Amino acid sequence: MTSLLDSAERLGRDELEALQLERLRATLRHAYENVGHYRAAFDAAGLRPDDCRTLADLGRFPFTTKADLRDNYPFGMFAVPEERVRRIHASSGTTGRPTVVGYTERDLDTWADMVARSIRAAGGRPGHKVHVAYGYGLFTGGLGAHYGAERLGCTVVPASGGMTARQVQLIQDFRPDIIMVTPSYMLTLLDEFERQGVDPRATSLKVGIFGAEPWTEGMRREIEERFAIDAVDIYGLSEVMGPGVAQECVETKDGLHIWEDHFYPEIVDPFTGEVLPDGEEGELVFTSLTKEAMPVIRYRTRDLTRLLPGTARVFRRMEKVTGRSDDLVILRGVNLFPTQVEEIVLRTPGVAPHFQLRLTREGRLDSLTVRAEARAGTTPEQRRAAEESIATAVKDGIGVSVGVEIVDPETLERSVGKFRRIVDERGGR
Repeated sequence: MTSLLDSAERLGRDELEALQLERLRATLRHAYENVGHYRAAFDAAGLRPDDCRTLADLGRFPFTTKADLRDNYPFGMFAVPEERVRRIHASSGTTGRPTVVGYTERDLDTWADMVARSIRAAGGRPGHKVHVAYGYGLFTGGLGAHYGAERLGCTVVPASGGMTARQVQLIQDFRPDIIMVTPSYMLTLLDEFERQGVDPRATSLKVGIFGAEPWTEGMRREIEERFAIDAVDIYGLSEVMGPGVAQECVETKDGLHIWEDHFYPEIVDPFTGEVLPDGEEGELVFTSLTKEAMPVIRYRTRDLTRLLPGTARVFRRMEKVTGRSDDLVILRGVNLFPTQVEEIVLRTPGVAPHFQLRLTREGRLDSLTVRAEARAGTTPEQRRAAEESIATAVKDGIGVSVGVEIVDPETLERSVGKFRRIVDERGGR
C-alpha cells in the first residue's frame, strides 16, 4: 500500500498540521490582498491575516456563504487577473444567480492531482478504463473526473449524462473497469441493463465512484449486490474545487478521507456557527489552502457530517453526508431528511430504489407523501403491504405520519445528474 501513496499521504500528523498552517496563512493573505469581499469582511471583524497564528485561530474569521458568491457574480471573488484564469465553471443557478468559480493553470493541475489521488484510493490504477457519466460543461463533475483519470494514467470514456441505452451499450462494448457517476443515475443504468436483458453482474465494471448527492449505506448495498462491484463515495463541490475534495478508500469504505493538504475542514453548529470538536455532527465548512484564482475562506457547504480520525490515510475522514441543512424538511415539528426515508424504502420488499417526497399543504398543515416505485411483478396486495410498511417505519423511526403511494415501475422521473428527491407543491409559503 505504501508504494501507492504520494508524498503528502506519507506525512505524519504533526508534519501535516505544520504544512496546513503555512498554507492557511498564505491563503488568508492572498484573499485579503486581492479580493474586495474578504478585505471588507476581515476588516469588519477587526481581523488581519496575520492574526491567524494557529489552526484554531481560523475559527475567529468570518464565514463565506453561497449568497456571498452570488452577490459578487460573476468574477468578484477572483483573486487573480482574468487573463490568468484558464477555466470557468458555474452552478446551474436554479435557485438564483449561478455561483461562478475560476481556475488558474496551477489550480487545474492541483485539481487533476486530487482526482487522480481519489481514483487511486478507490482502487483505480494506470491503464484502467474509466467510464465518466457525470455531466460535462459548466458542471464540474465531468471534466473534473476526466482530467483526474487521465492524470492517473487511465483511459477515459467521456460518456457524459443521458442517452441511457447507449451508455449500457458502451459499457458492454468498451469494457471499462470503473464508472464515475451519481448514485441515482447508476440506478437508472441498472434499470436499463435489466430492460435490455443484460445481467449487470456480468459487466467488466469493478468499481463505482459515486458523488454529487447524498446516498446511504442501503444504496451502497443495493448497487454492490446488483452490479457485483465496489461502490465508494467521492466528495466535492464546485465552490471549493469540484470532485476530489475527499474520497472513500476501497479497502476500508468507512468514510471519506479529506485531502487535508489542500482543504482545511471544520464542523460547526449549523445554527450558531460555533466550531464543534471532531466526532460531533454538524455543518461542514471548508477553507482552501492552495487555490490561486478563487480562494475560499470558511465556506459553509450546508452538508451535514462529522470528522473522524484517519484510517487508511493520515488525513481525517468525514462521515458519509447524511443530508443538507437546506434539504431538511420540518414536518409538524419533526426534522426529516430524504436519506432517512431512503433507508426505509430500500429495505421494503417489493419496492424499487426510486422514490420522491411530495410536500403539499392541506389547510394550515403541511403534508408529505412518499411516492415509491413497485418492482416489476409486484401484486396489488404486495403494494398495499409495502405502503403500510413504509408508513409504519417512518412513524416509528422518524416520529411523523406520512402518506405513502406505491406507483407503477418507471413512473417517476429518471435522473441524468443530481436527482430531485423533494417536490415542494405547497406554493406561496
